[in-house]
Amino acid sequence: ADFDALPIQEDTGLSFASKNEGVMHACGHDGHIAMLLGAAKVINQIKDQLNGNVKLIFQPAEEGAGGAPEMIKDGLFNKFSMTSVYGMHNMPGVPVGQFGIRVGQMFAAFAPFDIEIIGIGGHGAMPQNCVDPIVIASSVIQALQTVVSRNIDPFKPSVISVTKVHAGDAYNVIPDKVKLSGGVRYFDQESGVIIKRRIKEVVQGICKTFGASFTLNYDELYPVLSNHEKETDIAVTAASDLVGVEKVNAEIPPTAGSEDFAFMLQEKPGAYILIGNGDGEGGCMIHHSSYDFNDRILPLGAGYWIQLAENILA
Repeated sequence: ADFDALPIQEDTGLSFASKNEGVMHACGHDGHIAMLLGAAKVINQIKDQLNGNVKLIFQPAEEGAGGAPEMIKDGLFNKFSMTSVYGMHNMPGVPVGQFGIRVGQMFAAFAPFDIEIIGIGGHGAMPQNCVDPIVIASSVIQALQTVVSRNIDPFKPSVISVTKVHAGDAYNVIPDKVKLSGGVRYFDQESGVIIKRRIKEVVQGICKTFGASFTLNYDELYPVLSNHEKETDIAVTAASDLVGVEKVNAEIPPTAGSEDFAFMLQEKPGAYILIGNGDGEGGCMIHHSSYDFNDRILPLGAGYWIQLAENILA
């Protein structure tokens, strides 16, 4: 099982949530839950010194917007009184013993899309009798790259990536259909609106030019993750108390990756921090087939949660 750790402060204490996903996607959530449970054990031992209670929340389906938003819809914040929420994730490339965070926008919004281009298939030697969806798809892929470069403000970072192309299964047959899939990332809501509109316009225009039809599914899956100022200061203080001020970067650059903890931060003030996973062994980027969670950071992660609980609840 994969997990992610999210500590949550409530009116009289601090709650910790963890994400549980059934499919391994090389992200280190098994390590996150180990850190969370380690912290829970210690916090339970010092509970008499803390003014409040600690809860563990197990969140399913972190990927695909099936976890945080579904728990929120199911009454998470109504059933459990909370005033703020905190999250943490390991980050390969950041040295062991260091943390990174920033106030405001830290992770991008994410919108996956599926485009099906419907042409007229036929014999590869007789293209004049066909409406070739592969040629059309090639034009669409190229044109989509101009949306960000020519329709979006250069000072508002955005990304469009076509990551899947499926069509045909023979050397001499032009297929009837091509399916393209990919994702959009952005930090500015207006940019997201423009990109969504332009993708449809581009696909529609090119398909009309070539005499094809299309279907488009565009899913605005994750919102922008934006840390709140007060809670970010609290997180920075806890990490600094643990490893020293010089090892906490409070102004890390934002990343175009996305995170469903953003849904939590839309409901409650809070902060999401990154813990260094190191370089070399265990340092491959998350979602890489060679990624390995670095067990050396387990006590640091647990220590961060303990420090945060002590700072807030002592």
